[in-house]
Amino acid sequence: MYQDLLKFAIKTAKKAGKYVLLEQKKGLIIEEKAKNDLVTNADKASEEIIIREIKKIYPDHAIIGEESSFIHKTDINSYANAEYIWLVDPIDGTTNYAHQLKEYAVSIGLFKLSKKEKSKNFQYLTGELIVGVVYAPGLNELFSAAKDDGAYLNGKKIHVTKINEIKNSLFATGFPYKNQGINLPYFNAMMGRCQAIRRLGAASLDLCYVAAGRFEGYWEFGLKPWDIAAGALIIEEAGGHVTDTNGNPIDLFGADIFASNNKIHHETLNLFRKI
Repeated sequence: MYQDLLKFAIKTAKKAGKYVLLEQKKGLIIEEKAKNDLVTNADKASEEIIIREIKKIYPDHAIIGEESSFIHKTDINSYANAEYIWLVDPIDGTTNYAHQLKEYAVSIGLFKLSKKEKSKNFQYLTGELIVGVVYAPGLNELFSAAKDDGAYLNGKKIHVTKINEIKNSLFATGFPYKNQGINLPYFNAMMGRCQAIRRLGAASLDLCYVAAGRFEGYWEFGLKPWDIAAGALIIEEAGGHVTDTNGNPIDLFGADIFASNNKIHHETLNLFRKI
């Protein structure tokens, strides 16, 4: 149903990925948006490439991009009248990228909006993710999914693992730029109970690695919708499960996430609830 949109997202991610890979080899201009939160000239240019492509083909679609959102401080109300919203991270894992590591990716997700809703304390958008593409040009790996059509790595179908106990599982996590201590109780609770915990430094790849069967689970706090949109759909289409760290349905604007192969989801959430 969404194959044309998926093909467009793949083509666009590859175009941006080719650019950022070349820029990494040439040398970068690196700045700090906030303490330990880096941005490079390639982040900005990559986002401009993606936005330009979207506006050219889908001029009525809304776009939430990491760099433009940071500059313009846009809020959720800006997108409430759009039927489709693209969620764009031009380089997820900028710190890795700036240090010449290969674990970074261009992440493009597409959200189909149903309606804007309002609770007592906040407004939120209701809808569903329909397309997700995560392209790691340094690793030559392209993860992709369209709703109800499975998940793929370089065109080959992928699935989560069947491991069903934490003790046999490999996890990934990350620490937010602000309030890093929020994750320490969770990290300490998991240490010694699972096989090991990895920190790649790129949320989109952490999610895709669960989808591809490289990790059994991944959790993190302090995230943004562009960090998780594409990867969340890819996991679901690979047979996994995505919630927040309390087990509630995932909220793209909710900042925390727990994703797994589904087999260990309940056991892990029970452990998290004790923290």
